[in-house]
Amino acid sequence: MAAPTVHDVATAHDVPLTERTDDDGHVTSRRGTDLRTTLRALEGFESLLMRRGQLTARRNAWTAVLEDRRRAVARTEAQRVLEAAAERRPAAT
Repeated sequence: MAAPTVHDVATAHDVPLTERTDDDGHVTSRRGTDLRTTLRALEGFESLLMRRGQLTARRNAWTAVLEDRRRAVARTEAQRVLEAAAERRPAAT
C-alpha cells in the first residue's frame, strides 16, 4: 500500500466554494481553480522536501512494514493450527 499523497488528503469537498464577480459582472466559481493551485503548491513543496529517491524509499519501507505484518498474521495462524493438531490424540486401533 502506497503512502498517502496530497491528492488523497485534499479533495474538492474540503475547499469551500467562493464566488467572485469578474469585471463584466459575471459570477464565477473559484473552488476548482483554488484547489488545483493549492495542490500544485503542496506537491511542489513536497518535492522540495522529499526528493524522488527519498519518496521511493519511504514507500518501499511502508510496503515492507505491511508485508511483515501479513507474515506475522500467517505465522500466528500456522502456529495455532499446529498446536491444535498436536493436542489431538491418535485414535485407538
